[in-house]
Amino acid sequence: MDKITCIAYLLYKSSKNPDIQEKAIQLLNGDVSIRDLKRNDSTQAFVVIAESLLKKDNINKNDVQLFAEEFMTVEV
Repeated sequence: MDKITCIAYLLYKSSKNPDIQEKAIQLLNGDVSIRDLKRNDSTQAFVVIAESLLKKDNINKNDVQLFAEEFMTVEV
């Protein structure tokens, strides 16, 4: 899995806040960038935590894939 997908997954799973979860879905779909999220005070801490978890932790690739399948929008 790529870095963006993994960070979006970690953002989504690490917060019960619907706004953060929505930002994670937007990140997954390319509607917002990590840079944009880091500039926003309300999401900056969550992004930093997700990045550090990604570096430290071996996340379950199957869970990331299921997250991407559920929330990624595909335009035809």
